[in-house]
Amino acid sequence: MSGLPKTGIVAVIGAGAMGSGIAQVAAQAGHGVLLYDAMEGAAEKGRSGILAGLDKLVAKGKLPAQERDALAARITVAPSLDALAGAGLVVEAIVERLEVKRQVFAALEQIVTPDSILASNTSSLSITAIAAGLKHPERVAGLHFFNPAPVMKLVEIVAGLASDRAVLDTLFATAEAWGKVPVHATSTPGFIVNRVARPFYAEGLRLLEESAADVATLDAVMREAGGFRMGPFELMDLIGHDVNFAVTSSVFQSYFCDPRYRPSLTQQELVAAGWLGRKSGRGFYDYTTGAALSEPATVAPQPAPGVVTIEGDLGPAEPLADLFAEAGIAVTRTDGPGLVRIDGASLALTDGSMATGRVAAGAPADLVLFDLALDYASARRIAIAKADQAPAGAAEAAAGLFQALGKTVSAVDDVPGLVVMRTVAMLANEAAEAALVGVASPADIDRAMTFGVNYPRGPLAWADAVGPERILAVLEAVQAAYGDDRYRPSQFLRRRVASRRPLAG
Repeated sequence: MSGLPKTGIVAVIGAGAMGSGIAQVAAQAGHGVLLYDAMEGAAEKGRSGILAGLDKLVAKGKLPAQERDALAARITVAPSLDALAGAGLVVEAIVERLEVKRQVFAALEQIVTPDSILASNTSSLSITAIAAGLKHPERVAGLHFFNPAPVMKLVEIVAGLASDRAVLDTLFATAEAWGKVPVHATSTPGFIVNRVARPFYAEGLRLLEESAADVATLDAVMREAGGFRMGPFELMDLIGHDVNFAVTSSVFQSYFCDPRYRPSLTQQELVAAGWLGRKSGRGFYDYTTGAALSEPATVAPQPAPGVVTIEGDLGPAEPLADLFAEAGIAVTRTDGPGLVRIDGASLALTDGSMATGRVAAGAPADLVLFDLALDYASARRIAIAKADQAPAGAAEAAAGLFQALGKTVSAVDDVPGLVVMRTVAMLANEAAEAALVGVASPADIDRAMTFGVNYPRGPLAWADAVGPERILAVLEAVQAAYGDDRYRPSQFLRRRVASRRPLAG
């Protein structure tokens, strides 16, 4: 598989942040780049922005001045679409409006050579629809970069119904030659990343709406227990609620209002108020000068138990047994249902059910559930939730156990699946559904989520580590608790569990 010749000319239409970033990537790979924008002066401004960024790298000693000058010489402002005639690859990165894109591609088809490849950087529109009506729709494909393009590694190579395999292979090889991590995807709403990532935001929003915890606490749990670089609320504030809500709404409508992708009324209110996040100075957090920082809710220090009895297998929380011993706590093991017994509380890893419901079904009355962690040894925070029937002091006793391990503890309300477990299960389920309907291979889905949005682990590999059977049980319990089809388990997940095969394999 060979990519675009290194001497080939790359044209980029649209000189905004994405278009300029793509132009820089192509120039850094050695291509001559033609940068065009229909708005007067925009292409010149885009080129100047690229050079300003390169100047900063030179000042920091990260880029030799000679290389900066060579890059600058490779990027040329094109005065018109006609000037793109000699390009071997044209990448469109303009406004996300289907009719506008179709007009641009129709015009390009009259200008470029027959063997030129036409690619769209669209993040949400159908490649099939963009190419429809062209004389040669087979040479159109998606080449979806992530912002900022010079930094983010992932590129989704998106196939429309008519896209030629040779075109897709050339784009894949070109992206690799440019130092990117390409993955193949089919032209379905959201492609891979913008589809599979929806539960990361949606579950955070639903937990907030149910008063499970406040924004700062939910973000802290996802970072410090889940291992995500950012929690859902700070990430939505960074993306911009207008953008994030629009993508969610688009995916929801595109899938004929499937409840998996239902938008949030809370986020809709933020958009209506103009509280768009960092760019407007206020979103879930207040970014104005002098605003007080939001701190996560944290249980005050509690005494450590001297003895722990572990009844049965703790599943993915099994590493806690060694951590207890390393903390100087005497550990006794017996058979049982996966409980950690201490004076004043019985602890269990969440299985998707509420602690209150588990007690009603026969679990110990002093039950306190704890959340999933990416790695219990390195996790800095653990979320817990006590049953309504639990006596006073049960949550504090449970907190003391985790505090003895050096963890910060946040008490959240008794909601199905808690925070990390519920989110990871939903991410894995959405990834499984994407694999089921052929959006991408399991390997490419996991690769896309780690390189595209910096997840600490691909959702399918993460589900394998937790145990596909456990993930299925969590989803079934959450669905039973809400009676909401949003939580229905994917048939891909059910089948892999039945055949005892890994999800990521």
